[in-house]
Amino acid sequence: MSTALADLRIAIIGAGPSGFYAAEALQKAAAGVHIDLFDRLPTPYGLVRGGVAPDHPKIKSVTRVFDRIASQPGFRFLGHVLVGEDITVDELRGDYDAVVLAYGAQTDRHLGIPGEQLAGSHAATELVGWYNGHPEYVDRTFDLSPRTAAVIGLGNVAMDVVRILAKSPDALATTDLAAHALAALRDSQLHTIHVIGRRGPMQAACTTPELRELGELDNVDVIVDARDLALDPVSAAQLTSGDDRTGENNLEILRHWAERGARGARRKIVFHFNASPVEFTGDAHVTGMRLVRNRLEPDGHGDVRAVPTDIEETLPVGLVFRSVGYCGLPLAGVPFDAKRGVIPNVNGRVVESPGSATVLDGLYVTGWIKRGPQGVIGTNKSDSSETITHLIADAASGRIGGGARPTPVIDELLVERGVRVTDWSDWQQLDRTEQERGAPAGRPREKITLVSEMLEILGK
Repeated sequence: MSTALADLRIAIIGAGPSGFYAAEALQKAAAGVHIDLFDRLPTPYGLVRGGVAPDHPKIKSVTRVFDRIASQPGFRFLGHVLVGEDITVDELRGDYDAVVLAYGAQTDRHLGIPGEQLAGSHAATELVGWYNGHPEYVDRTFDLSPRTAAVIGLGNVAMDVVRILAKSPDALATTDLAAHALAALRDSQLHTIHVIGRRGPMQAACTTPELRELGELDNVDVIVDARDLALDPVSAAQLTSGDDRTGENNLEILRHWAERGARGARRKIVFHFNASPVEFTGDAHVTGMRLVRNRLEPDGHGDVRAVPTDIEETLPVGLVFRSVGYCGLPLAGVPFDAKRGVIPNVNGRVVESPGSATVLDGLYVTGWIKRGPQGVIGTNKSDSSETITHLIADAASGRIGGGARPTPVIDELLVERGVRVTDWSDWQQLDRTEQERGAPAGRPREKITLVSEMLEILGK
């Protein structure tokens, strides 16, 4: 079995955590298995590089694990290859025994309310990519001159956005925050940041460490109305049961902030629970946000749903960041569940349509594009392990592999099409360049944010 697996050629699309963890699971099953890891950027690591907040270096240290995976025999990194354009999924399926889709959730969900497209209304994904120096977001501009902003959502991404906007630029200057973002944040005029959650504190999706950090920011007040912390019966039962420790710990922090009150800091973060935006007001630019108060009712599945009331208020805001979830995008040649924003699958085996039991042999999926944007980086390890376990079982049963394959042609096709593929040594050169550029300012790196500049450096 191990010998048969080692003869397989596996393509993984997406060099983020789920892609690397899938490669690791394959390597553990059979040393030397041939793995080609593709990514549309010349650089690896996915959201670890382009999504994790710059002031969270410990989380970014997982890249050391990925570096070890990349150093194993049989592994290749093929960067700057856009699957679906430079090469098709069908061409990959013809060249490899199996293709593992791990390209994540690349866009944001919409609120679907009037005024959402006004200037000053942005997806949080855009800001995160911008301050992380992601090449696809480097040309975005954000007007940080308004005194008041709002962040809609209570997940970890929302907490990152709030923290980066509220934090002292001097504290960010020693991180790998993109240089253009640091300059813009130094000129920011933001004073108040409203945080909007449609349900209550027990339903907040953020982890406790992410929430706690907001109260530790220098010269920043966190304002919580104690009335917002009164629990509905379902939430109270969840708290009493002790099953939701994150909700319990978050509630404790919020109660502390409610008791502490304002202390006259330079900036303030104001939480609003049980509230939903129903309209962004303004002519050409956002000038306000109309909110409706919600009441929480049992949803019949042990949780609560937000039901709008007739109580409304309007907040004057000049800047809005919508953080209501990531959403996957379809890939030509692969089934897609547009309702959920994922590739339909059964435990990682891709099926021909949502709800179908017909498996497409040799096609697998892992990560956010498999399960939706849920969990933290470590969640992808068990998720990828599940997928690869089924891939290995299919190899053992002869469902994939086991026969002579044609001579690989992917490399030749990419050359013919003029694609400048980057390999792992190219990434190592870019990595050294970034670190060298950041060293004089005491920064871990200064990111190269333009693909053209990356290729120019490698060309030299």
